[in-house]
Amino acid sequence: MMLFNILALLPFLARALAGYLVHDSSFVPDYVLEATLDEIQIDCEPRLSVIFNGTYPGPTLHLREGQTTWIRVYNRMRDKNVTVHWHGLSQRAAPFSDGTPLVSQWPIPAEHFFDYELRPEHGDAGTYFYHSHVGFQQLTAHGALIVHDANQPPYRYDDDITLILGDHYAESDDKIEAGLLADPFKWSGEPSAIIFQGNSGNRSFNAAPDLTCTPHVVEVEPGKTYRLRVISATALSLVKIGIEYHEELQVIEADGAYTKKVIVDHSQVSSGQRFSYLLKTKPAKDVCKGEKSGFWIRYESRDRPQEITGYALLRYRCGKSQSLPTSLPDSPPITLPETTNNYLEYILEGLTNKKHDGFPRLSEVTRTITIQINQVLTTGNYANGTLNGTVAWAQNGLPWKESVQAADNQVPYLIDIYNTGRTPNYTLALEHNGFDPETKVFPAKVGEVLDIVWENNNGPTGGWDFHPMHIHGQHFWDLGSGNGTYDAHQNEKRFRHYVPVLRDTTILYRYATKGVPHTTAGWRAWRIRVTEENVGAWMMHCHVAQHAVMGMATVWVFGDSAAILKKFPTVPFTQGYLQYGGSAYGNDTNYPVMNHYFESM
Repeated sequence: MMLFNILALLPFLARALAGYLVHDSSFVPDYVLEATLDEIQIDCEPRLSVIFNGTYPGPTLHLREGQTTWIRVYNRMRDKNVTVHWHGLSQRAAPFSDGTPLVSQWPIPAEHFFDYELRPEHGDAGTYFYHSHVGFQQLTAHGALIVHDANQPPYRYDDDITLILGDHYAESDDKIEAGLLADPFKWSGEPSAIIFQGNSGNRSFNAAPDLTCTPHVVEVEPGKTYRLRVISATALSLVKIGIEYHEELQVIEADGAYTKKVIVDHSQVSSGQRFSYLLKTKPAKDVCKGEKSGFWIRYESRDRPQEITGYALLRYRCGKSQSLPTSLPDSPPITLPETTNNYLEYILEGLTNKKHDGFPRLSEVTRTITIQINQVLTTGNYANGTLNGTVAWAQNGLPWKESVQAADNQVPYLIDIYNTGRTPNYTLALEHNGFDPETKVFPAKVGEVLDIVWENNNGPTGGWDFHPMHIHGQHFWDLGSGNGTYDAHQNEKRFRHYVPVLRDTTILYRYATKGVPHTTAGWRAWRIRVTEENVGAWMMHCHVAQHAVMGMATVWVFGDSAAILKKFPTVPFTQGYLQYGGSAYGNDTNYPVMNHYFESM
């Protein structure tokens, strides 16, 4: 039975307002996620994996605009931390609830639980997902999160279908992570399969030993319009998807923002990205009375040394029993394009001005921060095509590794601001291209408009890679991408009659595979307005899990301590969040004491 030592907290509770509550047995969260380390079947083989609620992928969560949702996350593991990051909804989580360990919150200790408070605002309706933000756990510890419109959606459709993609590695998370951090460095290798809504789709229905390696079956009715929500929770893969005999998809959403309709013939998603497409199914006379009522969905990875492929099946409900195909196609029934760097570039616009007004023009930009990304050798050397030593991914030569911060007993940045009242040295940062070398943070002031330019450098090996760059907190206006280097004035001409949609994950592409070492070729630019609404400590990082483990991450603090403390509650409302395993984290013997942030606003 759970006990609660209420006497110890009487001094705080005496001063507490309605927003400061004990989550005892009378408190019922809207959702419960239980993180466990279990052996599960993936791609028809067993794997020890961190999962939520015993399934892979985890359960789909449904939120609604303007409503507060409480999600309790139990860490049932005995010797591992866990967090949950609400990918794309950082700004709608209560303080200390972004799920970024050592940045916005302490991780959830083993055999503890934490109650996350989320409140999407009007205009947030769209497709998101949740995942652990500890180590390599995101590989399997993830699930879809859908924010529903408070009113009628702007596009009409009969039903929606959620499809979440993942990668499969046979080796354990711990072994992969250890290799990435080792001396000598050991790369994870390419995934052995792409997982499409839980199935790898690389063996036929007749030949597979269990369902996990068969094609996932997507069932539809003829003459209907479906919203396909495609979520990429891959660790590494950039994936293209096409549907046999269904060459038209209509893009209506990107990263949680409705867009003006754009017609495409296939989907392309990289880790962290989400798109919604309208799919109009064929009339019954064409599919139910014809020769074929099942059509292959083909998916293929791109821009990696090895192409990973698989199949799903779009099957029409025709009112009669239908047998599944006995074999996979001998050759792909769909030809997917090889090029990746032109997908929806300079095309997507917000559907309405309400969410996307206020797009700052170049004349309003107060600072441009250029961040060059490349591999660095922290020990050893690169010789004869082999990396001999420890390898990191760095931003302007500086990696940020969760493992290093943990080993140094780093207090989460947001919590350190609460404890000390100090924020990074802005003046010092201006002398170092926006970076404070003492705190390892990029600071920005309320009122600033930032252009952040990510540059792709091929480092000591001469090999370029692609990087899906993701922001926590308020979404950015995506300024596009290109080869070479960024020309702000030339690029700004594109926005004379076009306002880019707000995004949270866009790709820094590669434009060649190999070249002269230490050459910069390729950029991606974002524009961000720092306001009182987005003050806090936020990450911006590559969403390739291996790259993040290896240091491809940055931490930003928006606002000074006065602005942050003004927005967020102070002691006693934050008391239980400030220590690892503090009173905001429950366990078998203690109820958590939580601040109800959105109810007290």
